[in-house]
Amino acid sequence: MSSFSGVARNSSKRKTSRVRESTGRNTKREAAPRSIPWEPYLISSLRNPKEAEGYLNAALEDDNPKVFLLALRDVAEARGGMGKIARTCKLNRESLYRMLSKKGNPSLQSLGKLLSSMGFRLAVEEKDAA
Repeated sequence: MSSFSGVARNSSKRKTSRVRESTGRNTKREAAPRSIPWEPYLISSLRNPKEAEGYLNAALEDDNPKVFLLALRDVAEARGGMGKIARTCKLNRESLYRMLSKKGNPSLQSLGKLLSSMGFRLAVEEKDAA
């Protein structure tokens, strides 16, 4: 008596066909287009002042203020890196990194210096009446 007596077995063996049939679809795989890393693409596109302006304005519209700080960091990287921006706006490079981190909390004065060194300014507009 077998220990597998509770398992039902198919006693009839089926033969498989050796003839290949076309299933109507292409069996060759086409090479998928290569993707490009997003960060180098973003940094290269943010070198354009209009692109950077739109990027910063879109980040300002987000409810989370951290999004704007990270967007500023991306634009600073595109404008020559943190070291160059820190020298231009006369801020310490380490404090600039800290200011533009997820936990950053820049003062209005240092934010104004940073934006000015990148060729931007902070403006206040009236909200559209909805």
